[in-house]
Amino acid sequence: MRSTAIHPKQFPWFDYSRYSFSLGLRTPQGGAYLSGHTASEFDPQAKKVVVRGSMTDQCRTAYSKIGAILEGAGLGFADVVRVVEYLRPEGIECYAEAAQVRAEVFGSHQPTVNTVPVTSLLRPEAFIELEITAAPPGALARAGRSPASESAGLVFLPSLLPIDAQGQVIAPGDVVGQLQAIFDKAASLLSPMGLSLNQVVKTVDYLTPQAVDAYRQTAGVRRQRLGPVFPAATGIIMPRLIDPRTLIQIDLIASRDRLQCVNPGWQHYDTLTYSPAVRAGKMLFISGHGAVDPANGVLQHADDVVAQSAYTFGLLEQILHCAGGDLGNLVKTIEYIPSSALERYRDVGGVRTRLLPQPYPAATGLVCEALLKSNMKIEIDATALLED
Repeated sequence: MRSTAIHPKQFPWFDYSRYSFSLGLRTPQGGAYLSGHTASEFDPQAKKVVVRGSMTDQCRTAYSKIGAILEGAGLGFADVVRVVEYLRPEGIECYAEAAQVRAEVFGSHQPTVNTVPVTSLLRPEAFIELEITAAPPGALARAGRSPASESAGLVFLPSLLPIDAQGQVIAPGDVVGQLQAIFDKAASLLSPMGLSLNQVVKTVDYLTPQAVDAYRQTAGVRRQRLGPVFPAATGIIMPRLIDPRTLIQIDLIASRDRLQCVNPGWQHYDTLTYSPAVRAGKMLFISGHGAVDPANGVLQHADDVVAQSAYTFGLLEQILHCAGGDLGNLVKTIEYIPSSALERYRDVGGVRTRLLPQPYPAATGLVCEALLKSNMKIEIDATALLED
């Protein structure tokens, strides 16, 4: 069985049927992956989708939408295992409001939280976009008061920054030292759960422009601390991080299942410290990919976000075929684009409609400061659920 689209009984905010993504997908196991949701809603007088209100107002609207979607999947907020909060710069300044609304929504149940600053959101009036992962009812587990959450053998860690217990930055100005400190934190969270860094299946690195030049040097830390199956990975440049004193923050996922590297035969990855994709049980975690020829590392279709998106989905299809699946197994995509790609990004929806079978995966689109390869206009981070 494959995942199915979630259709809420009532969803008055906008007509979601015309988009190239699902509000969310319900997995055969009973969990759910939701698209990123803002406070967007259709204004019949203005005849367009708008976002209004303060951070508090927007969070309450976004969580109302999320609640309706979860209910459509037979789930509730108590089943949420992970919340990813994407904040534009103005949203960071009023983040305390978002945290307060989240506390009201979840009450005593506190899911793992990842908080990610972005350059902007696709809805420019939005302060925040919320992305939700929910577990099958009764499947959540937590080790004591750990901020990590577990569901069906997957362990989600909160956003990790190089900050010590006294609130001081570790290794100021040194991205290599900061990454080492982050991995130390990750290991300390995984250890009480009987896990180690060897079982990390996905890392998403958010770094500032000041960290880019030295970022290549972090490969040595990854080679020392991760593996033998290197995780899937994504690296994105943002204008600042939640703590503006830091150069890098990381979101990690680990698994209790045996890890298997999935590589269609791309020898370029033999020297890298991440895999094209990693399979853990039926889950397939795919690295962030752009329109780069895996045989020679040359960017294809420079400066054309539409052509690059089609090429990238072709790479994802190769990876999925290698794992025994196809594009219909995708449950979630995150598309990162720089501001220079915004003008034509709407046309990427046509590529998704043409290449992806229904039900479309859950999706989130984010504007970043830049991608690590010059002239790359889109990077797609994807997750799939295989059938065997």
